[in-house]
Amino acid sequence: MTFDLHTHHRRCGHAAGDIEEYIRAAADFGLTAIGISDHSPYFAASEDHPAPGLAMAASEFPRYIEEIVRLKKKYEDRIEVLVGVESDFFPEHVGKYDQIYRQYPLDYIIGSIHVTNGKHVSQNMHIWYELDEEQLERERDIYFGLLQQAAKSGVFHIIGHMDLVRRYYRDFMGTCGALVEQTVKVFAETGVTMEINTSGIMRSEGTNPCLEVLELAHRYGVPVTFGSDAHKPVRVGEHWEEVMRMLKEIGYRELQMFRGRQPVRIPI
Repeated sequence: MTFDLHTHHRRCGHAAGDIEEYIRAAADFGLTAIGISDHSPYFAASEDHPAPGLAMAASEFPRYIEEIVRLKKKYEDRIEVLVGVESDFFPEHVGKYDQIYRQYPLDYIIGSIHVTNGKHVSQNMHIWYELDEEQLERERDIYFGLLQQAAKSGVFHIIGHMDLVRRYYRDFMGTCGALVEQTVKVFAETGVTMEINTSGIMRSEGTNPCLEVLELAHRYGVPVTFGSDAHKPVRVGEHWEEVMRMLKEIGYRELQMFRGRQPVRIPI
């Protein structure tokens, strides 16, 4: 079985294409399942749509779910469509997010850290590159602390692109290795699944997480899943084969998928 659990579409404001285009692309690619997992709204904000270029409006979320459910039925004879969301994690608002998610037929929730200490990890790159060594160490502690809190919250089934900050550290494992291992242990203890995200490959950054982190995850028994993080339909399923080869070399023999918020083991 082949699948991709991390895809976006036009509602988030920085992806191209409608949901149906991603489903068709997945079917054409030969996948047996696709999960739609666009960025969650900022549910705790006072405005309906505070960040049009980053996430959908809160008022769009019910329509987003309804559209996936409708297309799930439409394409059931061609490909399995799963209902997901990539959720931001804000510790002070996680209860509100959880309450909202429980109202919808989600198959899984990806928890990702995009904003840490007031800075967006991907959108404010110039700020990150201006940080000195001491500041980067502080940011490291905050970022991995948030990952651990997200895993312990019980809200998320998958943790997305867990080493996204890697690009800002010249010697990532040398600087962050101890915290990475501590975080992987928390993943193992809480039972969350770790995503292997392939979007960094097109930026010559490799997978998120990198090989060293995946080896740690295997050592501690952390289950893994696959996500392209496609923001264009053409990227759905991208790098599936090479990721499967890498996982086999590490020692993994299965992936984790989700249906109805329950894990499903898929042999590699």
